[in-house]
Amino acid sequence: MKSDVWLTPPHIVEALGPFDLDPCSPIDRPWDTAAKHYTAEDDGLSFEWEGRVWMNPPYGAQAATWLERLAKHGDGIALVFARTETRMFFDWVWPYASALLFIEGRLHFHHPDGTRAKANSGAPSVLIAYGDAAARKLINSSIAGARVDLRGALSAA
Repeated sequence: MKSDVWLTPPHIVEALGPFDLDPCSPIDRPWDTAAKHYTAEDDGLSFEWEGRVWMNPPYGAQAATWLERLAKHGDGIALVFARTETRMFFDWVWPYASALLFIEGRLHFHHPDGTRAKANSGAPSVLIAYGDAAARKLINSSIAGARVDLRGALSAA
């Protein structure tokens, strides 16, 4: 691999946006994911978060730290692998998330130059909404997959 940066397919962000902040944006990106971006050079965890957040966090053990921050912020959508049995899910998804969308099939992420990866992600992905507005946006999106309303966000509409 030339890079460990894997960009969210633009149709995912377009279907769920607009977003106010992407706190873990790639340094070089061919498209914007939010009105404001923090990169690894900024350390998005060290700033205050405002508005609706889009997050495709670094994968691996550090993803839990990012999900914890988004859960505490309470307004946004994250994209991670659907590893529903992990400590990360039991600590920061199941108790706090408002809705989930298990994406149909496996995503093809994009390289920093914007080109689509030839191989799929190798694992299933899930979109996690925190807060009722984010949940409604997620559940009503055009993204193919199975939706789970965890906190009755649709009945609150």
